[in-house]
Amino acid sequence: MNFTSSKTHVLLALCALFFVVTGCKQNRENKAENEMIVQKESNENTDSLFFELSLAQWSLHKAIQSGKLDPLDFAEKASELGFSGIEYVSTFYSERINEAEDPEAEMKIVLDSLKSKSEKFNIRNVLIMVDGEGDLADPSEEVRNKAVENHKKWVDAAEFLGCHSIRVNTFGTNDPQEWHNAVIDGLTKLSEYAATKKINILVENHGWLSSDITKLMAAINEVNMENCGTLPDTGNFCTKRKDGQKWGECEEHFDPYKGVKLMLPKAEGVSAKSEDFPDAGMEIDYEKMMQIVKDSGYEGFIGIEYESDKYPEDEGILHLKNLVLKSAENIANN
Repeated sequence: MNFTSSKTHVLLALCALFFVVTGCKQNRENKAENEMIVQKESNENTDSLFFELSLAQWSLHKAIQSGKLDPLDFAEKASELGFSGIEYVSTFYSERINEAEDPEAEMKIVLDSLKSKSEKFNIRNVLIMVDGEGDLADPSEEVRNKAVENHKKWVDAAEFLGCHSIRVNTFGTNDPQEWHNAVIDGLTKLSEYAATKKINILVENHGWLSSDITKLMAAINEVNMENCGTLPDTGNFCTKRKDGQKWGECEEHFDPYKGVKLMLPKAEGVSAKSEDFPDAGMEIDYEKMMQIVKDSGYEGFIGIEYESDKYPEDEGILHLKNLVLKSAENIANN
C-alpha cells in the first residue's frame, strides 16, 4: 500500500470516528431533550393541581419481598414512575437493622443511604409508615409504654430524612371506652417526644376502632396536640371483620366519604388506595373523594398506595396515579 492510499484510509477512519462521536453526542442530546419534554409535560399536568403526589412503598411490597427491588432504591423507582415524594414502610428496613451486630450503626447506614438517594433523584421524603413496633392503643400501659419507646427511633429517623410525620397503628381493643383511654395515653406520650423533633404523629384508619372515625376523632381531639393528627386512607374503613380478625372478610364498615371528611381537618397526609379500578367495579368514586379533599383546603401530598393482583405493581401504580390525577383535573374543570 502506498503513502497516498494509507493517508486516504486514515482520513476515512477519522471521518467515520467523527460521525460516530457526533452521532452519539446527538443521540444523548436528543434523549435528554425528550426526557425534558416528558418531564415538562408531566409538570404541566400537575402544576395546576392543589396537591403533590407521593408513592407509598407498600405499593411495591411484592417486588421488595421477592428480592426484585432493593428497598434502598425506593427513591430511584419512585422517580422513574413520576412521583415527587415517597412514603417509607419501616418493616422493609427493620429486620436488617435489628439483626445487625450494632443496630444503631446499621440504622445510620440505612438512613444515610436513603437520604443520599432521595437527594440524588430529587425526591421529597414525606413520612414513614411504622409497623411492628407495638400498639399505641394496647390496653396494657406497660405494652403501650414499650411501644412508645420503640417508635422513638423512627421519629428520629423521620427527622433525619426530612419527613414531616410518622404513621402509627392504634388497633388496641374493640372495647370503646378502654380503647379511648388507651389511645389517648399512647398518642400523647409519643406526640410529646415527637414535638421535640418537630415531627407529626399520624393515626391512619387502619382497622377496628381506628376505622370508626367518630371515635377516632374524639380521641384525637382530646389529645389536643398540634403534632397529633391523621392520615386518612380512602380504602381502610372496615370496623369489624369476620371472627374479630384484624384482616380478612369485612362485616361492617364506616362510610368512606364521611370518614375522610371528618379526618381532613387534622390531616397531614392522604392515602389514595384502591384494590381495583372502574372496569373491575371499583368501590371508591375518586372524583367524589377528590372533591371532598379539595373542599377541605388540604394542599399536601396524596400518597398512591396500590394493592391488587389485577395488574403488575408498576402498572397498577400508574393506573391509580392516573385515576387520581384525572379525577382532580375533572373537578378543577367543572
